[in-house]
Amino acid sequence: MQHEHEEENDRAHPAEPDAPAEPVTSRDEAAEPSGEEDPANEERILEEKEQVENEDPLARAQRERDEYLDLARRAQADFENYRKRAAREAAAAGERAKSGLVRELLPIVDNLERALASAAQGEQHLAEGVRLVHSELVAVLERNGVQQFDPAGERFDPAEHEALSMRDEDGAESGLVLDVVEKGYRANGTILRPARVVVSS
Repeated sequence: MQHEHEEENDRAHPAEPDAPAEPVTSRDEAAEPSGEEDPANEERILEEKEQVENEDPLARAQRERDEYLDLARRAQADFENYRKRAAREAAAAGERAKSGLVRELLPIVDNLERALASAAQGEQHLAEGVRLVHSELVAVLERNGVQQFDPAGERFDPAEHEALSMRDEDGAESGLVLDVVEKGYRANGTILRPARVVVSS
C-alpha cells in the first residue's frame, strides 16, 4: 500500500534533470591571446611585402644605394667627431704634463737667479757659468710657450700676484708692488705660478 502511494507521488512530482555544469576557465586561460593576427596589421604587412616585390629593380638599387650612402656619411661623421675629441683630450693631457714639468723646474730657475744676485765680485767666472745655465733654461721654457713676468712697480693683482708681506714706502701709493721675491710664470694665458711680491700698504 505504501509502495503504491510512493509511485503516485513520483508521477505527480517528476524529478528535475540535473543542470549542465558551466565550463570552468582559469584566469590564465582567459588572459591568453586567441592566436589570431590583427587583420589590419596583417594586411599592412602584406601590402609592404607586395610593394617591395613589385618595386622596379633600378628604383630598388637607387633606394638601397641612398640608404648605404646615408649610413656611410653618419659613420664618417661619428668617426670625425671621435677623432677631434681624441685630439683635444691628447692635447689637454700634453698641456697638463708640460705644466707639471715646468712647475718642477721653476724652483731651479729661482735658485739660479739667487746665486747670480749673491755672487761676490771675485766670483764672476763662477757667476758667468751660472748665468749661461740660467739663460739656457729660460730659453727652453720660452720655446715651450712659458713666459716669465716681473710685476715690480705695477698695481697688485691677486689673479697674478701673491702678496708675501706689506710695508710702508714713502711716496708710494697703496697697493703697488714694491719688491718681487719670485717672478711669475704664465703659459698660453694661464698663470702657472703667481709672482710672489711685497706690496705697499
